[in-house]
Amino acid sequence: MMGPSEYADLILTGARVYTMDAARSWGEAVAVKDGRILAAGSARSVAETKGPSTRMVELPGRLVIPGFQDAHVHALHGGLYQTRCELHDVAGREHYVETIKSYAAEHPDREWILGGGWSMEFFPRGTPDKSLLDEVVPDRPVFLYNRDVHGAWVNSAALKRAGISKDSPEPSGGRIERDPAGEPQGTLHEHAMDLVARLVPETTHEERLAGLRAAQSYLHSLGITSWQDPWILEEDLRAYLALDEAGGLSARVLLDLLWERDQGEEQLERLKEQRQRGTAGRVRATGIKIFQDGIAENFTAAMLEPYLDDAGKPTGNAGISMIEPQDLNRFVTTLDAEGFQVHFHAIGDRAVRESLDAVEAAQSTNGTRDARHHICHLQVVDRDDIARFSKLGVIANCQPLWACNEEQMSRLTIPFLGPERSRRQYPFASLRRAGATLAFGSDWSVSSPNPLLEIQVAIERTPVEDRDAEPFLPEERLDLPASLAAFTIGSAFVNHHEDATGSIEPGKLADLAILDRDVFEPEAGPLGAAAVIATLVGGEVVFDDGSAGF
Repeated sequence: MMGPSEYADLILTGARVYTMDAARSWGEAVAVKDGRILAAGSARSVAETKGPSTRMVELPGRLVIPGFQDAHVHALHGGLYQTRCELHDVAGREHYVETIKSYAAEHPDREWILGGGWSMEFFPRGTPDKSLLDEVVPDRPVFLYNRDVHGAWVNSAALKRAGISKDSPEPSGGRIERDPAGEPQGTLHEHAMDLVARLVPETTHEERLAGLRAAQSYLHSLGITSWQDPWILEEDLRAYLALDEAGGLSARVLLDLLWERDQGEEQLERLKEQRQRGTAGRVRATGIKIFQDGIAENFTAAMLEPYLDDAGKPTGNAGISMIEPQDLNRFVTTLDAEGFQVHFHAIGDRAVRESLDAVEAAQSTNGTRDARHHICHLQVVDRDDIARFSKLGVIANCQPLWACNEEQMSRLTIPFLGPERSRRQYPFASLRRAGATLAFGSDWSVSSPNPLLEIQVAIERTPVEDRDAEPFLPEERLDLPASLAAFTIGSAFVNHHEDATGSIEPGKLADLAILDRDVFEPEAGPLGAAAVIATLVGGEVVFDDGSAGF
């Protein structure tokens, strides 16, 4: 017989419970005490933990799963976009211009028009022209990131303020898009953005806090209980720590401090100090983010072979390795020796190989440890490198919403990769078959952070808005259990937190998401149509749409 101190605080019952334990077992109820799972299993066995003060929540027809963990989400900056000129939910060149015009009119006091989220497929060659902005904002500089933050759209006022002209040289690691006469056209790629970005007014601490609060509320509403934010500067770190110290951070967060590509080992002491200061409460600043290349659509993703031109002929451009391979090997070896976890950005097959080579170099010098370095995006992976992930213990950090043949893929990517390379994009199933651990992330605000939509694409390999389209490389589809695992226990693993989260097992933290339906049932409808009705972190409700009965 249980004593009062052993009774559950909360019991969720009447739902199906997918525990995500090693056996992928099912249950009917979950008991929570002191923020942790007390029991999970049959309704009858869990009922034995009920005491006089236990709160019972009946969830007929619902599904209880571990809370989602986003392994790659720009949470703070995604929240900031919601307070600026937000283009992520707008589609089409004319709509962009109207939105920008309206925003500028509504904010006449702002010295700069800042924001972003525009998509490349709505512009010829993915590069919008400054003249479109000059027509609606002629008097103030405009700086708008595209949705993947690898390019910016600027007007003439911004170019003039930055001193960018026909005579300006190309910056290291970037490119100024030019018209046939050589004049700056209005799009800045990669580190060419820095020429203007360094002039933009500093985001205040209060603005960062507001953005972070907005992002946390939004992500909790999608069932996300933990995330990894992969581009953290000192000001961002201060915002996370301040929110945590004030008791306002309910999520569990791992932060990746940015490795500045124009610096070398001299930045190591600063990063170590930030790690020490930034590992407190619900924050762990133990990762390092390294950008090894750009993106395929603007031809800065580092490829083993050159891109093709409009006629399908090889060009002289194979993209940009942001850090020279020999330097990357040395940097990663040093970071690994200092106990950092490295989070690589690698889109092209050469960047993926260089990242794997760097991990191999680190292991050769330092020996093998449980480092859990990971490579994110993995758009194009050479077949010879698939098996190296498992061999080296490198986690495949995948963004599944991109693995479909939508407009940007068909117009701006496939024609310039060619048919053979195009068949090696987003090889989720190949990586899994080769023994790699998969973790899923959204890269929000680049794309939607809704895990249910992302899992739908991982399973179907078709666009969310066109499920009847031909699947993109259907041999790389995952099933539902594998996709859910990548967004729960897989992401918990990359966060070094699988012992406490990622599955529903006694003793683990009660980080849970409750769905409005059992998505495993054949009649449940499209996965993306399902919704999260409640989210719990440590047994505390952090989101409730009102229908769960809390």
